[in-house]
Amino acid sequence: MATYAIILSGFLGSGKTTLLVRLLREAKARGLKPGILINELGKNDVDGLAAGDHTDGTIEKLLDGCVCCDKKSELEGALLTLLAARPDVLFIELSGVADPQEIADALASPRLRERVAIRRTVTMLDAEHTLDYNNLFLSDRRLVRTLRRQIEGADLLVVNKTDLASPRKLEKFEPFVRRLNGKAELVHAVRGEIALAPLLDGIAPTGEANRPRSLPVLSGYPERQPARAHDHRPEHSGSYGRLRASTLTITGERLFDRERVESFLRRWEDRLVRAKGYIPAADDGSMQFLQYAGKRFEWERSSYPGTPYLVVIGVDMDEKRLAAEWNELGAAAT
Repeated sequence: MATYAIILSGFLGSGKTTLLVRLLREAKARGLKPGILINELGKNDVDGLAAGDHTDGTIEKLLDGCVCCDKKSELEGALLTLLAARPDVLFIELSGVADPQEIADALASPRLRERVAIRRTVTMLDAEHTLDYNNLFLSDRRLVRTLRRQIEGADLLVVNKTDLASPRKLEKFEPFVRRLNGKAELVHAVRGEIALAPLLDGIAPTGEANRPRSLPVLSGYPERQPARAHDHRPEHSGSYGRLRASTLTITGERLFDRERVESFLRRWEDRLVRAKGYIPAADDGSMQFLQYAGKRFEWERSSYPGTPYLVVIGVDMDEKRLAAEWNELGAAAT
């Protein structure tokens, strides 16, 4: 019998990992054994570490590229590795610039189509910034197309971070998404808090008889056309041709003042889309998990034991200047 897969899609910083963590907690409470595939643009794993704190399931990570193009050749092998562990459910968290419809096509390959059935394709949308992104990336047609395909390819659209969006912006949201997808279920959320039962009901732990499903197996819509294959590596000017992911390293025993770090990132605010990583804080010496999304900062104490680093993703970033300014900040750190 095929293993159900839940695909988590959405642009950078929309809340995919937050929802994944909620799903992992719910799966654990139900006695379900998950397999998790996480794809990140950066070379360093951030989301996988966050997810690993909430599950004993097997995690496969595809880093430094997008799973629907430059990591596409690795997708099938990673999924087969997860399936070998006999999971009850697969969670597939895509990079922020992936087209979920291409992943649906990949799951229909001869080696996977009898073993994986897509239960839901969930696209997370940042209520505060999604409408702005279409203007920000207007000159990058391939990226705009990818953002729209993320909406078109979903059967559940989660308008997340509604507490941060103005009532006027929220009023514009549904007409915008309905022009692209008139059939998907649309729900609003704060911090990814949605009803999880419709996603997981009917999925039974290994060895138990399947309960009646509350939802059909969904794999896009019957009229969905196969995704147009694309190559969006920077040198091919593809779907994220203007986006760059850089890893800023932290060496020695340096501690960083949080205000200085935030000030550094604000200097790049006109180009910066996302930042996340582990920073040793000067005020108390603790390791902090820093997230920057939608021009907002969030710090959270972490037990991360490894070498600290910060991944930054932005539009047309001058990586050499970025690294030089970061090194100057490191030199000034206490």
